[in-house]
Amino acid sequence: MRKGVNSLATLVREQLHQDPLSGDAFVFVGAGSRMVKILVWDVSGFWLAQKRLEAGHFAVRGKVVADRTAHGALPLSVAEVMALLEGIDIRQAAYHQHYSVPATCVTNRE
Repeated sequence: MRKGVNSLATLVREQLHQDPLSGDAFVFVGAGSRMVKILVWDVSGFWLAQKRLEAGHFAVRGKVVADRTAHGALPLSVAEVMALLEGIDIRQAAYHQHYSVPATCVTNRE
């Protein structure tokens, strides 16, 4: 977790095969799961945020092993990132079905 903006952007490009200038947030978790860095590009430059826990660890290990891509990346929703930063165990998060418009409400417009 000693890498800065340039090193993390290079890691995103070369190891994850992603574009660090895409506007996506790239979340890096340290080996002991006590530190998280988030790299984001906006229109004028990179943002690098860091959070270190004084006690405990971020609960990501099981989910990372189960769900990561071939490049080692784990796609997370905004809600999952926020839960992770709040200390919520995203490995045990339960998702409820989202609302969808019933087929009977959809009308044909001709």
